Amino acid sequence: MEDGGLGSDSSEVRVECSSTQRRTAPEFRVYKTRWFILLVLCVLNCSNSVLWLTFAPVADQTAEHLHVTLDQVNWLSVVYMVVAIPLSFITTWMLDTLGLRPTMILGSWLNMAGSVVRVVGVLSYLPEYTMFPVVMVGQTLCSLAQPLVIFSPTKLAALWFPEHQRATANMIASMSNPLGLLFVNIFSPMIISRTNSLFMLLLIYAIPAIIVCFLATVGIQGSVPPTPPSASAETSSSEPFLQGIKLLLTNKAYMILLVCFGSGIGIFTCFSTLLEQILCVKGYSNDFAGLCGALFIVSGVLGAAILGLFVDKTKLFTESIKISMCLTSLACTVFAVVSQLGEQKVIIGAVSALFGLFGFATYPVAMELSVECSYPVGEATSAGLVFISGQVQSIVYTELLQALTTKPTDSPLSVCAAGDDANLSWMVPVLVMAGLCCLASCSFVIFFHTQYRRLNAEADAAESHSTQTETQGVINNSTDT
Repeated sequence: MEDGGLGSDSSEVRVECSSTQRRTAPEFRVYKTRWFILLVLCVLNCSNSVLWLTFAPVADQTAEHLHVTLDQVNWLSVVYMVVAIPLSFITTWMLDTLGLRPTMILGSWLNMAGSVVRVVGVLSYLPEYTMFPVVMVGQTLCSLAQPLVIFSPTKLAALWFPEHQRATANMIASMSNPLGLLFVNIFSPMIISRTNSLFMLLLIYAIPAIIVCFLATVGIQGSVPPTPPSASAETSSSEPFLQGIKLLLTNKAYMILLVCFGSGIGIFTCFSTLLEQILCVKGYSNDFAGLCGALFIVSGVLGAAILGLFVDKTKLFTESIKISMCLTSLACTVFAVVSQLGEQKVIIGAVSALFGLFGFATYPVAMELSVECSYPVGEATSAGLVFISGQVQSIVYTELLQALTTKPTDSPLSVCAAGDDANLSWMVPVLVMAGLCCLASCSFVIFFHTQYRRLNAEADAAESHSTQTETQGVINNSTDT
């Protein structure tokens, strides 16, 4: 049974022996507290992703309000990737050494501080030339929080949830990040169009950051439960940090996952960041681009939920990801073609939904797979390096795709608010994006093979416990006789 409240000592017993047998191994228990921590992490993850891509769906209007170019506006998103790369190594060390609680609390404070600084940066009494630098400072503070937040789902699932709930818990926490992107794609264009005020947009997005900072600081009382929920939770982070890094770098299966799935993260970041700029040149409004982004994310969350539940029951990590990545590549290729056509709203919307459905579904499963193929390396370290790979490739891909744009001879369909500076041909960049997606998927399907080390270790522990219990029972019966 589960505990009756956040601080209760009663809990669900995962491993039981008969009343006539002595305990020869620790019990595994779960606590209701895990759902509160999961809720806080979900809200924090969602808030941070909202702050990340606040400006992407309204890039042209942001450029006008801040008196900067579109390239500078794009850097408000790219700064997340730049900051995350060096900070990610510190974050993985924090999670695996200091624990979940201090990492989440620090992330919540940085997230809140950045959101408040952004609001200050667009106050009317500030000189125009100071607006963009101040907003960038706030955005940088928010970016410092991202690794602290985005690495936590795998750690939380491993430490607080039993084996049959890990993939689902990871899915819920991880998918709260694209849920924030959904809010951005829907509400950023809506707020800007109705208020014509960047100040109101940033103020509205700062409120959840303040609330979740309070919840994390006051509500999270510990990094680990009093009793572990599974055998692997007892040995979480058993390898020292530097030794864990060394083991990962010599693990062939993990390195293939690192490169291929990191490429997928980079492609999805490019899609989210550049979608409005790609579509406005072909006559599609910001509202429609926001709708496509929303379809992309809603279907992605649905796909992740279905696949997460499926994998929790079947443990078919590798097979599920390989199929999903192939379907993602197909959707990305179709998007590259139809996004260059005018008056094709239905097709573009449908393809965006399919792209998200198959692509987002792989994320939480891949994070769990990174732990399975690298156990007993700490969960934050194994998931963190995959994320770092994704951030590095995100920067490279974003800069590459922007560099491949060209000035068309004319752009009669363009509705870009930034005028001629935004009238660029994205045909070559989107085709390159599709090619990169196909390359990563094919490489993963062909070369990735692994054993599920964590599941095997838990099975061995369960078998050992069962053997010890039977032996103890025999001894007890002999003694009674």
